Amino acid sequence: MKFLPAFAGALLGVASLVTAAPAADYPSRPVEVIVPTAAGGGTDLLTRAFADHANKVFPQALGVVNKAGGGGAVGLTQLMAARPNGYTIAMGFVEITTLPHLGLAAFQADSFQPIARLNAEPAAITVRADSPWQTLEEFLAATKEEPGKIRVGNSGTGAIYHLAAAAFGEAAGAEFNNVPFDGANPAVTALLGGHIEAVSVSPAEVSNYVDAGQLRILAVMDDHRSALYPDVPTLTELGYDVNVGTWRGLFAPKGTPEDVVNTLRELVKTVVEEESFQEQMKAMKMTFAYLDAPEFEEAIQHDDAFFADLVPRIGLTQN
Repeated sequence: MKFLPAFAGALLGVASLVTAAPAADYPSRPVEVIVPTAAGGGTDLLTRAFADHANKVFPQALGVVNKAGGGGAVGLTQLMAARPNGYTIAMGFVEITTLPHLGLAAFQADSFQPIARLNAEPAAITVRADSPWQTLEEFLAATKEEPGKIRVGNSGTGAIYHLAAAAFGEAAGAEFNNVPFDGANPAVTALLGGHIEAVSVSPAEVSNYVDAGQLRILAVMDDHRSALYPDVPTLTELGYDVNVGTWRGLFAPKGTPEDVVNTLRELVKTVVEEESFQEQMKAMKMTFAYLDAPEFEEAIQHDDAFFADLVPRIGLTQN
């Protein structure tokens, strides 16, 4: 297979980094990877897929541990408190940039050391396929005829898809009745049952029902069209400057030695360049969106500034 020579070269790069690093014995024991969600969700599945591939090439085993609670705050707080030595890392997500502004976390977005981003998914506006709205403009016209009547389900008050709907409604001058659920899946189930009129979750989370002809995506909240549904327009194309979604990436505690971080960066680069890993992400309907640490840090800073402005403006700040 064509990718094998490049993969082998990258593997040698990891080995040389581990051997030559000033912390010469890193890694000398297994590395714990915290998943700040329950088992079985997208973040958990991605982390376990990454660990499975990493364990084929890394000198020590990566062990995945679920530490759920507080919308991710519990596991991320444990990462913040961990020794900065590379033996405890975590799969973080966009809530790193939202929870602090909601008053729900002791950490800030810059409390962690980014390693690399693996995945990113935009929010989207999705309705039932038998709804009267064929386009986003038709949907918005209905919201303006009866402000506050159309119910848009999200994954919980203050969660990313609630913030996405709020940001979109503000930009479009539309008033939704934002309905919180305990996760994206219950919101989608409510939409299928006709209990709400739309959801603001990602395309991946409605894909099975879109493919089955039960739901229709009206627009994605991104600059670029979804790889899953390239025929669906973006909000940018439709004239709304709203780009909101989730992402997932690896983090270490702040203060982790640079050579250790670089070893982990090289490990991620090796794994993401492996064709079988990218194929596994596609099978899980996850968008591959790799960013190395410097670019990932810039993206985090952008999101942190965006939510610092948005959250108090829509009245969600907790004192």
